[in-house]
Formats: sequence, structure tokens, C-alpha cells
Amino acid sequence: MKNRVQSKLAEIRNGRGLSAADLAKRVGVTRQTIYAIEAGNYVPNTEVALKLAHELEVTVEDLFALDRGGEQGVSSIPAELLSAAKVSKGQAVRLGQVGTKWVSVPVSASPYFLPEADGILTDQNRVAVFPSDGSAKKRIVLAGCDPATSLLAHMVERGAEVEVIHAPASSELALRWLKQGKVHIAGSHLEDPKTAEFNLPFVHREFGAEEIGVITFAEWEEGFVVATGNPKNIRTVGDLNRRNVWFTNRQPGSGSRMLLDKLLRDAGIGSRSVQGYTRIASGHLAAAYSVVSGDADCCVATRSAARAFGLGFVPLHSERYDFVFRRSTLESPAVQTFMDVLQRASLRRKLETLAGYDTTKTGTRIA
Repeated sequence: MKNRVQSKLAEIRNGRGLSAADLAKRVGVTRQTIYAIEAGNYVPNTEVALKLAHELEVTVEDLFALDRGGEQGVSSIPAELLSAAKVSKGQAVRLGQVGTKWVSVPVSASPYFLPEADGILTDQNRVAVFPSDGSAKKRIVLAGCDPATSLLAHMVERGAEVEVIHAPASSELALRWLKQGKVHIAGSHLEDPKTAEFNLPFVHREFGAEEIGVITFAEWEEGFVVATGNPKNIRTVGDLNRRNVWFTNRQPGSGSRMLLDKLLRDAGIGSRSVQGYTRIASGHLAAAYSVVSGDADCCVATRSAARAFGLGFVPLHSERYDFVFRRSTLESPAVQTFMDVLQRASLRRKLETLAGYDTTKTGTRIA
């Protein structure tokens, strides 16, 4: 079926006298991607669309338009956008249904693969949907920041007709989305400063008398992620006070940000003394990537994020990451499959080996 997004890329590119290879090099994609966009087989994400418009000196609207012809099988539905960052019209998204509510989660292309998507945003809370067999109803929307949840998601997807749609979010935002009925499961690693208890005090304050379940995913070490060999010799939070150390921070509401702020307070160091304190990365892997790419000397993230990029790690604190959910969601076969996989010994072995997690309490129901 013809794509509803009409592309004028070939016409404009040829008018500029540019080959597909030249344009691909300027934008940072492959020649095949340019051809796919021009043929209407691929809708680029926001970043690629903006780069194309910049290189060709036109607007995104000059390059792409939504076909209003109303092709059979193509529809538009209201779906609340789950994104901590601003997202523009035309962004590819995945869809999930939570209760009677549809939500959309942005997807982006990796350096080598085009993203799978269910549709594109036509505005912040509406999606033009590609033809579907209805499988989105067998999906779990999981919000959180632990990169190792992908290991669990892959096992869930292999074992049953269930997909896990991951919505990146800080712990506080994940719990808020759960409270608002936008996700099935929220991941959290928030430590209460008064009791040193993880997650439960926040869950009780947020949900009150609601019937909420909490089950442990794993315990991890959080610490400084540094370049291989730790060339700046970063060992304590006091080292962030040095002028030759650049830092990448996490967003407010994340457990990593809370840990850093506590360490700075205890050491009597003002946030203004940390170069890069206001630079934000959304997620452990994104923060660690800033180190491997040379944009920063250090960030606070999990050992698994450091391992993912072959970076150095200085442990600071042990934390517990829990899954929080409404007990009524356990009636869903998809969520029950998710919980069953969480109990498998094969999952624990992967978490221990690939992520360096302590899985002693993995799958333990604590509320």
C-alpha cells in the first residue's frame, strides 16, 4: 500500500544537482535510505527530515506532505504521546493500549537499521496509523530507565505473542505515567533520603490506598562512568570540582540525578562548580555514550551502561530497581507472561553476566 506521507525529495534533490550519494553523505545516512525515502518506502525521523531540509535549503513541509486522500485501511487515532523530550510532527511512533487509552512512544533509527513503527505523529496527541493486524493490543507499555530491561523484553517477546514497548523515562516520570494510566508498568530506583528505602515510600505517597504491586527486577551498582583507564583519575565527587573535568548529568526526577545531588550536598560542593551539570542525557546509555564519544569525562550511570561501551566504572552506591504496576493489570495475559519470564533462572544468568546485576531478589514481590 502506498505510504500516506508523500515525498518530493527526489524532485528537489535533482533540482539542486545533487546525487543521492552526495546528499546521503551530507545528512549522515546511506544512499539506500535516500532512495527509500524518495520511493515512499520509509518515513524519516525528525532529525533526518530536518537535516534534509537544511541541506536542500527548504522547509520540511516542502519535502513531505501527508496524503489526505483517505486510502482504505489507513486511519488516524487519538493517542497520548509519551516522551520526556519535545517531539515534532512526522515522528515515527509505536502504539500501545493501556486500558481504553491509546498511547504513542517515539522511535528513532539506529546507525544501521530503520525503525519499526506503527504510524507517525500528525500532532502531539494524534497518530496517522499504518495498516495493522491489531497486534498492538498484545503489547506492554513499560516506562523506566534501566537499559537491561531490554534483556527481559527480548525473552518475553520470544516466548509468546507479546511485545514490550519501552517508554524512556526517569523514575519519577515513570511513576507519574503509571498514576495517570498511561503505562502498564513503571520502573523505579528512587531512594528515600529519610529511610534509605527504595521505591516503596514514593509508591505509597503517589498512589495512597490504590492496589499497587511492586516486584524487584534486580539490584545494581551506580557510579561514575569514565573513559577506559580513567585517564582523569576520577574517584570521588570532589573530582567533579576540577576545571579539567566535564560532566554529563541526568534529568531531574531520575535516581542518578538524586544520587549526584546528595553526594554534592554531603561534600559541600555547589552544582555550579560542576562543569556540565546543566547538560542533560535522558537515560543511562545516553549518558554513557557522551563519555565514549568524548563529549564528557564522566557521568553517573549503572555498571551495565559502562559495560555496554567498554568504559571504566567507579562504584558509588548500590540500588534496587523495582517494577511497579496496578494489581488489576495482572489479569492481562501479556503482563502475566512478563511476570512469568521475570522468574526464570535464564534471565538471572543474563543479568548477572551481561549487566553485572545482583539477582538474588529478582522476581521477589515486595508489595
